[in-house]
Amino acid sequence: MSEEMKECPSCQCPYGYESGENEYTCPECSNVWTVTEADDTDELMVMDSNGVRLLPGDSVIVIKDLPVKGAPKSVKAGTKVKNIRLTDGDHNIDCKIEGFGAMALKSEFVRKA
Repeated sequence: MSEEMKECPSCQCPYGYESGENEYTCPECSNVWTVTEADDTDELMVMDSNGVRLLPGDSVIVIKDLPVKGAPKSVKAGTKVKNIRLTDGDHNIDCKIEGFGAMALKSEFVRKA
């Protein structure tokens, strides 16, 4: 085993340690990944409220009522959103919601459908 530490791809903790052949474990979130997974950090990693990785084109379900500025009603919990796009930033999901139009959502308020 080497003494080299790797950054966790899930929580970005810098103390990931080698726990097997080409396998690393994060001491903070207990995530286990292989060296090849760690090398794919160029692409955007967005997780839903349950820790499931979201990909462009996925469908998600809103898990709580979300107020919308300038709209008379909120996006209700249970609303299904299809064909999402992932972006950098605080609101990391771009989508279109029927009845509301184009919106940006935070991934912490959705789960994968």
